[in-house]
Amino acid sequence: MGGKNIKSVKRSLYRLKAIKTWQLFLVFILFVFASATLLRIDHIKMTTLRSEVLSADEEGNTELLSEKLNELRNFTRKHIVINVVDDNGIKKMEFGTGVFYLENSYIRDATAIINQASEQEIDDSNPNGNIYAAASAVCRPLAIANGWAWNSQGYLNCFTNELAKYPASALSEENISVTIPSTELYRHEFLSPIWAPCLSGFVILVTAVIGVVIFIRFLIWLVLEITLIILKNP
Repeated sequence: MGGKNIKSVKRSLYRLKAIKTWQLFLVFILFVFASATLLRIDHIKMTTLRSEVLSADEEGNTELLSEKLNELRNFTRKHIVINVVDDNGIKKMEFGTGVFYLENSYIRDATAIINQASEQEIDDSNPNGNIYAAASAVCRPLAIANGWAWNSQGYLNCFTNELAKYPASALSEENISVTIPSTELYRHEFLSPIWAPCLSGFVILVTAVIGVVIFIRFLIWLVLEITLIILKNP
């Protein structure tokens, strides 16, 4: 049985040896093209899934958002996703989705907290009164003048800046817990492996093997040529 396997391997090696280098090179070009095409398909799929996540975020459907996030995470972890991102004006290549924010979720949550704080009754024991209502009184006219929506980033920035003008002592025990959530909680980035056992991954692996075979053949040819030159000119 073992002898038959050895003979089979030998026959395969002889067939491979019979293939011309230029033929291997043509096959290599085809596999390079196939690899690039499959990587492009994986990138488009990732972009589509990421767009679905952002759409669910915009709709405010938390169940759908969680489902789409998991779908995007699982796809990215099981495929080779190459992404070109902009880092302070510099284009660089990354494996994964790149950083994206659930901006609408942040605005909704921050707005809910601000509205809740603004509706609190004035604390007579606090000389500053209800500082949340005071901040709202300043920012609402600015929102109207600048065309800000009540849940826009401009209004949220104005509100937090107004609160920062009051000393920490102006916050009662109850109001200390009323804080704007950090944007980092809404930041997501899913990383992709450099190689994954998927269709594009196996095609890339075959492409690499063919490339190595061509390179080895080239080295052998180069050594033989140099040897012949040396022998002709002792």
